[in-house]
Amino acid sequence: MKSILTDRLLLRPFTDEDATALFEMDSNAEVHRYLGNQPIKDFDEIKRVVTYIQQQYHDFGIGRWVVEDRSNGAFMGWAGLKWITEAINKQVFYYDLGYRFMPAYWGRGYATEAASVWVDYAKDQLKVEKIFAITDAQNEASKRVLHKLGFITKENFVNDRKVHLWHEKYF
Repeated sequence: MKSILTDRLLLRPFTDEDATALFEMDSNAEVHRYLGNQPIKDFDEIKRVVTYIQQQYHDFGIGRWVVEDRSNGAFMGWAGLKWITEAINKQVFYYDLGYRFMPAYWGRGYATEAASVWVDYAKDQLKVEKIFAITDAQNEASKRVLHKLGFITKENFVNDRKVHLWHEKYF
């Protein structure tokens, strides 16, 4: 896939040139409020993140994609499926739906619009029976996105001393 268009968004694979915009987003403390990690301070670390994402495309044919505003080409964040190979909450080898946006784009339905593309892709192209998502238990906005997409909250679990919610979507 080269790119995907929705009413308001362009979704496309990450390129090396996206590192600057990704650094701007991931160095923002507000973006990391519910992520359980610290904002990125080293640009070389972001370059490694982009390389890792691109390797996911090569290894698994899927990964997080850039989300741009169709009206002006602005980097808004990312969304996509990630193939998880390490155990999280006793689950291993599964597709994880994720999304992250710059604060300027929060609360306007962009996460739901972008994530719905990947829910459809998992069902129609990957033909999987289910996908998963994880949220911080306090992240009400992200929980609303998943609820709109038909995810069911199955349980809570502790990861890195924080309570998270485990969500599942069955097809």
